[in-house]
Formats: sequence, structure tokens, C-alpha cells
Amino acid sequence: MPTLLLVRHGRSTANTEGLLAGWTPGVALDERGAAQAAALPGRLAELPLAEIVTSPLQRCQETIRPLLAARPSLTAHTDDRIGECHYGDWSGRKLAELKDEPLMEVVQAHPSAAAFPGGESMRAMQTRAAEAVREWNARVERDHGADAVYLMCSHGDIIKSLVADALGLHLDLFQRISVDPCSITAIRYTRLRPFLVRLGDTGDLASLAPRDEPPADEAPVGGGAGAP
Repeated sequence: MPTLLLVRHGRSTANTEGLLAGWTPGVALDERGAAQAAALPGRLAELPLAEIVTSPLQRCQETIRPLLAARPSLTAHTDDRIGECHYGDWSGRKLAELKDEPLMEVVQAHPSAAAFPGGESMRAMQTRAAEAVREWNARVERDHGADAVYLMCSHGDIIKSLVADALGLHLDLFQRISVDPCSITAIRYTRLRPFLVRLGDTGDLASLAPRDEPPADEAPVGGGAGAP
């Protein structure tokens, strides 16, 4: 099955202002986020991308814009299921204020029990995102082959929940995972299990390019020899 590159959007104005953006409209990349997005085509230059899928939110659309300009043969597919968590009444509020809310302790320590007032639960967030990935895996493999690489541009909590899903971690452990703005997380899916091959990578990704010999379905004992 394909390799999925999960790109978190570049740094946004909400990130710098300490706001929980959620689905609040008009949240754009800040100056640093725009620079991160501009660097993305170079970081991915060695990788043949079969498809690009993105959250509908502006900060993700802006993040992939330079990549689409560099690869005019590709178009972006928008999928609401990889959009940010619906934080409901918390959307647009300052994180400094939210830290004193009783629910925040639940979000941090027991997220599988957390549901945002006027929004969705974190369980529902993970479920919709994982379903989207499984459907896109099947579509990409059908249209481009089992060794294809494709990209999804999404959000921190979405990506962390997908990493937890890939690793077989309970959602209550997903807050132990960290993904920085415009970092790339790579998950290689196989028939029996996913493999997390990059987590929050902000550097070169050439070693993720498909190899002449297809990767094994089994984990190498001792850790393996790495990229050639």
C-alpha cells in the first residue's frame, strides 16, 4: 500500500497569537509560515507525488500553494475529514485562557473522553481522519500502484491522532506526540500493518523515494540498515 506524507500547515497567525483556531475563517500563514511553505517544494523535490489532498482550511491551502505551482501536473483534492478538530465554543479563544478550563485537563490526560462544547469529540476527530486515510490509501494504490507516495496537508491534532492510529496507540497517549508547523510525518502502509518512518521531520526527505526493491512487510530485527 502507499506511503502517506502528512504535512502540518506552516505557522499561522493563530499560532503566533496563541489562539485555538479550529475552523475559524481567515486564519492565514504568518511570514514565517509562508517561508516554510515556500521551502516545501525543495524538501520534496526527490519524491514523486501521486496525489495531494488537503484540509479545506486557508492555512493548509496556502501551505501547499507553492508545491502545486512547482508541480503543475498535480491538483489538490480537498477533504473535510482531515480538517481541524471542531473545537466548537473554544474556537478562536486564547490558549492561555483555556488552560484553566476543567476540560483542558481531560484533553491533556484523557482525550478519548474529551468532547468540546458545541463541537466534536476527539474520538470522532480521529475516526473521521483515519477513515479518510484508509479510503485514500485504496484510491491511490488503485490509480498509481502500491509503491506510490501521496501527501495530505492537515493540522496538528489530526496528524497526531493518525500517528497514534498507525502505531496502535490508544488515543489517550496521542498528546505525547509532537509535530511542528510544516513538519512532515511519513507513514508507510502495508497489508498487515503501518510503519511510521518519519515523525515531525523538518529536513531532507530524499530517502523516502520509492526503491527498486519493494519494502518488506515485516519490521527488520535490530532496526535495519536504513536508506541506501
